[in-house]
Amino acid sequence: MILNIENDNFIQRVTDFIRNEESDFWNELSASEQAEIKKGIEQLDNGQRISYKDVLNKIS
Repeated sequence: MILNIENDNFIQRVTDFIRNEESDFWNELSASEQAEIKKGIEQLDNGQRISYKDVLNKIS
């Protein structure tokens, strides 16, 4: 559901929340997992998105 949202304001709010949230799960991730998440957020910030429907079509 979140992957289908194209509202930039909402995406920015979620991104800000994730960046500001101090939760234990982040510390449990490996450095490479953290880097992948940061890369994904950066791509979203740059408008680089693929709809969920397109992803499903590619893997079908």
